[in-house]
Amino acid sequence: MRRKKRENREIVPDPIYDSIILSKFVNHLMLSGEKAVARRVIWGALDELKKSKVQNAENPVAVLEAALKNVAPLVEIRPRRVGGATYQVPREVSPERRNALAIRWLIAAARAKKGKPMSKKLAEEILLAIKNEGSAIKKKLDTHRMAEANRAFAHFAW
Repeated sequence: MRRKKRENREIVPDPIYDSIILSKFVNHLMLSGEKAVARRVIWGALDELKKSKVQNAENPVAVLEAALKNVAPLVEIRPRRVGGATYQVPREVSPERRNALAIRWLIAAARAKKGKPMSKKLAEEILLAIKNEGSAIKKKLDTHRMAEANRAFAHFAW
């Protein structure tokens, strides 16, 4: 018997920038339910982006979306057990998961840096992602490389 389909919750847009992606970013960044702290960090990072000399700097949400688009993976590997052996099977990533992974990787890359406030680290990582550099982009490239190396097992994906 099939499970019932998961209902997608309606996400309330960010109060200042009126962006759903930004509110998802806040939810991923939030620790221990402290949404106000997460919002302050994100808004601080967007203010840093406004000050930077990157194109579209007057619209920091567009800069963030471009960075997420650069970080988002197209393929990933999923383990699949076939006849006692576990194969790493490359699979295409759905658009929702693609965004979630990109947000998660950007935040993890920013948290891994030391010695600065989180808003500055996040702004730095977003700027690096715009230029196709940084830890989040490296994670994407590693994922793509692994999928390419395991392309021989693609026929196990069903």
